Amino acid sequence: MICQKFCVVLLHWEFICVITAFNLSYPITPWRFKLSCMPPNSTYDYFLLPAGLSKNTSNLNGHYETAVEFNSSDTHFSNLSKTTFHCCFRSEQDRNCSLCADNIEGKTFVSTVNSSVFQQMGANWNIQCWLKGDLKLFICYVESLFKNPFKNYKHKVHLLYVLPEVLEDSPLVPQKGSFQMVHCNCSVHERCECLVPVPTAKLNDTLLMCLKITSGGVIFQSPLMSVQPINMVKPDPPLGLRMEITDDGNLKISWSSPPLVPFPLQYEVKYSENSTTVIREADKIVSATSLLVDGILPGSSYEVQVRGKRLDGPGIWSDWSTPHVFTTQDVIYFPPKILTSVGSNVSFHCIYKNENKIVSSKKIVWWMNLAEKIPQSQYDVVSDHVSKVTFFNLNETKPRGKFTYDAVYCCNEHECHHRYAELYVIDVNINISCETDGHLTKMTCRWSTNTIQSLVGSTLQLRYRRSSLYCFDIPSIHRISKPKDCYLQSDGFYECVFQPIFLLSGYTMWIRINHPLGSLDSPPTCVLPDSVVKPLPPSSVKAEIIKNIGLLKISWEKPVFPENNLQFQIRYGLSGKEIQWKMYDVYDAKSKSVSLPVPDLCAVYAVQVRCKRSDGLGLWSNWSNPAYTVVMDIKVPMRGPEFWRIINGDTMKKEKNVTLLLKPLMKNDSLCSVQRYVINHHTSCNGTWSEDVGNHTKFTFLWTEQAHTVTVLAINSIGASVANFNLTFSWPMSKVNIVQSLSAYPLNSSCVILSWILSPSDYKLMYFIIEWKNLNEDGEIKWLRISSSVKKYYIHDHFIPIEKYQFSLYPIFMEGVGKPKIINSFTQDNTEKHQNDAGLYVIVPVIISSSILLLGTLLISHQRMKKLFWEDVPNPKNCSWAQGLNFQKKMPGTKELLGGGWLNQ
Repeated sequence: MICQKFCVVLLHWEFICVITAFNLSYPITPWRFKLSCMPPNSTYDYFLLPAGLSKNTSNLNGHYETAVEFNSSDTHFSNLSKTTFHCCFRSEQDRNCSLCADNIEGKTFVSTVNSSVFQQMGANWNIQCWLKGDLKLFICYVESLFKNPFKNYKHKVHLLYVLPEVLEDSPLVPQKGSFQMVHCNCSVHERCECLVPVPTAKLNDTLLMCLKITSGGVIFQSPLMSVQPINMVKPDPPLGLRMEITDDGNLKISWSSPPLVPFPLQYEVKYSENSTTVIREADKIVSATSLLVDGILPGSSYEVQVRGKRLDGPGIWSDWSTPHVFTTQDVIYFPPKILTSVGSNVSFHCIYKNENKIVSSKKIVWWMNLAEKIPQSQYDVVSDHVSKVTFFNLNETKPRGKFTYDAVYCCNEHECHHRYAELYVIDVNINISCETDGHLTKMTCRWSTNTIQSLVGSTLQLRYRRSSLYCFDIPSIHRISKPKDCYLQSDGFYECVFQPIFLLSGYTMWIRINHPLGSLDSPPTCVLPDSVVKPLPPSSVKAEIIKNIGLLKISWEKPVFPENNLQFQIRYGLSGKEIQWKMYDVYDAKSKSVSLPVPDLCAVYAVQVRCKRSDGLGLWSNWSNPAYTVVMDIKVPMRGPEFWRIINGDTMKKEKNVTLLLKPLMKNDSLCSVQRYVINHHTSCNGTWSEDVGNHTKFTFLWTEQAHTVTVLAINSIGASVANFNLTFSWPMSKVNIVQSLSAYPLNSSCVILSWILSPSDYKLMYFIIEWKNLNEDGEIKWLRISSSVKKYYIHDHFIPIEKYQFSLYPIFMEGVGKPKIINSFTQDNTEKHQNDAGLYVIVPVIISSSILLLGTLLISHQRMKKLFWEDVPNPKNCSWAQGLNFQKKMPGTKELLGGGWLNQ
């Protein structure tokens, strides 16, 4: 019978929770509260019953009997032998048992149990609930408060919950069977953990819950509880707790907020300080993620813990973070490290503790790198224990091995502690150069870090701000800026591309050096894309040598963009591996060609053209692709070729074969090529004719008349040469002899001096022809044309002393070729004299140089011998025993030596 009654109660307790779902639910508080179930005759016997419930109690066979009646239905539970327990919630602060915060009358729950164990003592549990920091689980802890002898009763706890739907702000009463049950983990003795999963979308909805507790064979049911999970968030403890001394000498306690928290938090910080002079504790509430503690002392230990809670609205404090301990050094520098730029002013502060006693700031001195004492004029006394040193207009730090900073030492009057502060001074003057492409679509900026000192752990970033129109007179760094990605190129420069661009907008940009010690900015520069345009190079560049004029003509086409007036620059030079460029500027924006004189009209010239805005803004374009001239005939040849002749035939006969030897024209004379040679003949009988010999340099004709004049013309594509050489072959003139003597003196194997003496003549001498050949070989003769005013000539050729050579000198008159002077060997009478003279010129300088060298050697040797001889002899005047002695007087027992020396016998 008892078992049947127990089952009936278990099957219908959920239905009771459903009926009283919203009107009779207990709002869960962020703090711990208590569930109490007491018998009627206990201290809390009086409970207000909910409306619609009647209480009928009678004593039958020593048991309490209660009938529960629901006015809203015809369900009746009667004639059950049981003891009725009244269960309610109450907070730790409030001893009155209540269902809800305002304890509305008529809203009291009852639980019925079939046991006499708890009839006298009742049952109590502590309950605390919160939403876990990950916002996924709602947790309730149930802790039994049973007293002995029931403390060790094994108990089970189940939690029934439901998240009802809400329509038009009116809650629907949950239906029977809509509650879900979770089994609470009671692995920890007397404490059970109940986990309710809450979807993220329902964090703001109302969660309804009931507890079913089985203990000692008895089932207890709690009243209904309600809560909005978002109001019961218990964050995770703060992360990353750390402490450091600030640049102002305060202790900064900082931490990070736990993740996934959907609202701002407030924090409670508790810390303790322990030093040789002070012991203190503090507890502070802050909304930021850091706290400054002043009055920090050297040699102190600080222990800190932090917890968090919702800043606005209800919430639960998180657990305390793990304790973090920070100990200050005996010498405190603040800041301990400074990163700054060239030309700036910085200050260090110091507190010095020596043998458990803080040194007075008036007794502190400062040193740089333990090598340079800093002048006292740079000291300041901040307080009794804080000293300050200031550095003005700093220069760049010079690296010393692996150290890239200067060490600043704070010392007392007699010693320095091994700890020091670090001063980094770098030059941040970074030049940023930009150019806009010729299509006006993008701007490329470049900068290099080769001019600044690189610090380990530093990164560089270009930042910029674009103004709507033009640049300000003085560019400045704006607090709102954008970063720009720049990429390192093979030449060591970083390159950044802005695309698209606004031609008339000012781009203020600078390089930011980010380092754990801080950030530094280079001086800003403002760039207007329209002012840094690099035009496309001129196109259609052509180069040619103008015919009949002989000038280098260069033509080009200007680029489409920019539309501004342009100036042009031309460079030209002889084509080759290393071109020696010449420059020429064209300032007329309308010009498209220019003609320039060049020294060599028959050479290939390379030409390039570039352009730039005429107003001075922008950049020079790249050089255009080179254009080359083509070698072609410019003018008729400047002259005909030089020529000589070889006459063969019997001297007794009047007919002789004459072979002409032509020297080919060079390009500068032919301008620029020779297609053929033409020989004009004129005889004494007025016979005239021409012969085309093509490109041949030898031509033979028959000389039959008393006088025969030959003229050789050079022909190119333009025409025939105007200035030409003539040579007249005349029988009478061949007998005119004006050369009295001819001498040949060999100077060396590559040079022979030829000299001659002339006799007076009535004929007009035009020039000489010198002819020579090796008589031991069958080679061709060699010849030269020289001026008629020359009396001596140096022939440069390869001569063999043991060979025989023939030298001939022909006087050439206007009337014809005179009689030559011919010698078949070198002149012997003066050869030896010339050789001796040449040797004398070599020997005399050698003798003079040797004499000077010998004299210098003797002087140096004399001084060294004198020094070696006397360096071991002491100076008597420096000896104590020699004081007062007359060294001019001869000492007894000594012998005089040359040079005033002395020696003991």
